Amino acid sequence: MNPSRPGEEWIVGRDRELALLADLVDEAMAEPADLPGTLPAVLVVTGGPGAGKSVLLDAAGRTARRAGLRVLRCRGCEGESGLPFAGLHQLLRPVLDLAGGLPVRQRAALLGVFGLDPEQTQDTAADPLLTSLGALTLLSDAASREPLLLVIDDAHWLDVGTLDVLAFVARRLEGERVAMVLAARDNAVPSQFAYERRQLAVEPLPPAAAGRLLDLQPEPPVGRARSRILDQAAGVPLALVELARAVSRDPDAGQDGATDELPLTDRLEAIFAADLPELPAPTRWLLLLAAAAETAELPVILSAAGDTAAPVDWRPAERAGLVRIDDGRLRFRHPLIRSAVYQSASYAERHAAHTALADVLTGDPDRRAWHRAAAVLGVDEEAAQGLEDSAGRAQRRGGYAGAAAALERAARLSPDPDVRAKRLVRAATMAMYAGHPRWVSELATHALTLTDDPAVLAEASLRAGWALAVTSRFEDSLGFLLPVAEAAVETDPALALDALSTATTANYHSGDASSRERIQRVTDRVPPQDDEASRLWALAGCDPVRHRERALALLRGTDWTEHPTGHPRGVARDRRLSRLVVVGAAAWVLDETTEAVRLLGAALDQLRRSPTAGVNATVAWVLATTLYESGSWTQARTIGDEAHRTAAEAGLEVVAVGAPVLGATILALRGDPDVARAAVQRAVHGIDLPGSRSLQVRTHYALGAAALAEGDHAGAYARFRAVYTQDPEPEPVHFQASDYFLADLAAAAVRTGHADEARRIVDATRRRLAAGRISARLDAVLHRAGALLSDGDEAEAHFTAALADPDGEQWPFERALVRLDHAEWLRRRRRSVEARPLLTSALDVFERVGARPWTERARAELRAAGVTPTTAPRDALAELTPQQLQIARLAAAGLTNREIGERIFLSPRTVGFHLYRVFPKLGITGRAQLRDALPDGS
Repeated sequence: MNPSRPGEEWIVGRDRELALLADLVDEAMAEPADLPGTLPAVLVVTGGPGAGKSVLLDAAGRTARRAGLRVLRCRGCEGESGLPFAGLHQLLRPVLDLAGGLPVRQRAALLGVFGLDPEQTQDTAADPLLTSLGALTLLSDAASREPLLLVIDDAHWLDVGTLDVLAFVARRLEGERVAMVLAARDNAVPSQFAYERRQLAVEPLPPAAAGRLLDLQPEPPVGRARSRILDQAAGVPLALVELARAVSRDPDAGQDGATDELPLTDRLEAIFAADLPELPAPTRWLLLLAAAAETAELPVILSAAGDTAAPVDWRPAERAGLVRIDDGRLRFRHPLIRSAVYQSASYAERHAAHTALADVLTGDPDRRAWHRAAAVLGVDEEAAQGLEDSAGRAQRRGGYAGAAAALERAARLSPDPDVRAKRLVRAATMAMYAGHPRWVSELATHALTLTDDPAVLAEASLRAGWALAVTSRFEDSLGFLLPVAEAAVETDPALALDALSTATTANYHSGDASSRERIQRVTDRVPPQDDEASRLWALAGCDPVRHRERALALLRGTDWTEHPTGHPRGVARDRRLSRLVVVGAAAWVLDETTEAVRLLGAALDQLRRSPTAGVNATVAWVLATTLYESGSWTQARTIGDEAHRTAAEAGLEVVAVGAPVLGATILALRGDPDVARAAVQRAVHGIDLPGSRSLQVRTHYALGAAALAEGDHAGAYARFRAVYTQDPEPEPVHFQASDYFLADLAAAAVRTGHADEARRIVDATRRRLAAGRISARLDAVLHRAGALLSDGDEAEAHFTAALADPDGEQWPFERALVRLDHAEWLRRRRRSVEARPLLTSALDVFERVGARPWTERARAELRAAGVTPTTAPRDALAELTPQQLQIARLAAAGLTNREIGERIFLSPRTVGFHLYRVFPKLGITGRAQLRDALPDGS
């Protein structure tokens, strides 16, 4: 294979990879209308060190430039991984001149994280969502001038803030003339991109291609040396090239059998370092400064060198092929060269390099603090304080991940173990705000080993418990939280309730009976407090039947949307948010669905202006569930989709599984069983469902609904039966969720010859629930199940009771199922006149929510009852995706594309792209017709 232009690198054995990269460039060039239904143009390239990822990215850049694209690049570097948004600044610097055209808040947020906003005050905290949206809008504006290719190399070394923004952008490129290619080592793919659906694994070269690459070297190895190079390089291109170069310098090196059997990376680093002793001392010093600085800025490196080196001293390193210098910027030919230079230096030499760099970086206190810290061997409180100050600056700019990294490093440098623990807990808090639960867990767990301070231990346990709860490690979470609650009952009852509240969340998902009883015992020991929101959730979340009376008294005794009094404004706002979340969740499990929608809607409205994405995702998921239960299926899908996107970006496994399972349930009920099953399979892949009984039960229901939608009653029965145990006295798999599917189990059982088994489960459920007071919803479920399993007057009595309570209208789909079952029962007894109004009411609900299989069934029953149902109008809204509907509603309300983009975190171009697809689905041609095309309340 010949290079396409003189001077370009030779690339052999990578035809498939180059073709995929060329396709990516073509996608960025194409008009969005030419690519209907395609995934965003994002490709993650993975491979081991030296596999040729950087060479492929360079080739993609050349292809893009020849095609007329503008290429924006950034490269992660280990030393800057703790500097918030360093990689993002590197990527966007060439187009920052366009930032003046951004909306004011986006411009302030984006420039603020770079320290470039002259109007930003020291105490102003940036909003990470606005920062991400500002970056997306900036790229969209640049792409409107010429298509873009974003080339991200060594992503495993990028700072977390940059990765979060890149992940945000990557998931919102639909409709943009922007493509992104991101490379990372295969064992270190950033979690934000670990599940990207388009990945390219760069494998070692096959033997024939490896041989061709050796033949292209200036001095191709021959004989035994060639065989040993092919054997030891194992198809890794960088190893092939560098081993061939080593043999060319010492032809005898490959002829004996004395080569050490070292790991490949170590062997390559040793090869790179072998050039260093031959270089002049000033050149080695410059290389070490560059390796320590990890910056391409030559002035910084030369300033640190002072009188000990001059620009001419770079020439030996350039001739040796170690570095490239262009336009006043320096680049190591490969990151392993930088690593070899740094690792081959003594501690004294590295210390001197970092000290020299810190001395010249007087105008950059953050990098100065990191170099001071890198120069320390052991502990140093002054250096630790410098990093803590840097963390404060990062926090004020919204760089929570950078603040966490700085505090974590400061903790390592802290001489006092108690101070070290406090800094780790602060780091865990920052990591929580950044939305990285696994990092929170690591930091908090370490803090717990360092101190005996009860306050620090309690806060660390709360952070660890939160992190474990949102990543499905419920048992471990409870192991942290319950001891804190038990210890604080008398000394700090408010803290005890906080711990019990988080423990209740973990236990609700796990469904473990023993932990639930323990939470209830501790909750009963906590004396009454001014704020009883956490107690309300602990009572309702552990046993909404037995504790219903007490929980309802607390729920209805306070207006939870009011700001609590006696606190500063910021504290009052945060406490109100916390109360809305836990009380809204309590209202949901108590089947106070209307109140739950009100409270959780207020919480989500506040959270959308907050940086705590993890809480945002959780609240959005629960709100979507309540909307689904209340019959607002389209809105439920919209908010559930929002929850899933946020959870996927934040690494919140519970929501990342639960939200798509909810979406799959709605798809199944609307008559798309194949799509629903595929969505469930994607969501639960690799998840321990038995460890999360709530998700397990809801997954069974989604798949059971898919079976019902295509008339597979046996398959539906198997799924619904699985939500109860096989014990002689059947128990629910999940103490709260299972019982809502009891009537569906009974309906499937009757059609498949399992009525006796269903009666046994219904009887056991009635005995179990008799210990408390059930909701109107659960009462209707029990009566519907009883009616389906009974005959004669008993069945009719159950149907009547299931429809008696007017509160049942809160759950329209479930009530419509009762009316459909009752009408079918009446018609079979030749009471068609009585059946007709029930069928008409049920059909109205089924058509409104878009439940196509049940709509067809109700229409068939109406015809059998002697009524010709009117032809239902085409449900155009059902054809829209949740995001398209949301955009259409906002556009109908008069918002511009830019205003819509700010509201839902998309670029104006992407908003326009979605509207372009919405118009034909609604049968309209322009924006002015949207208001008439969308029904009221849509």
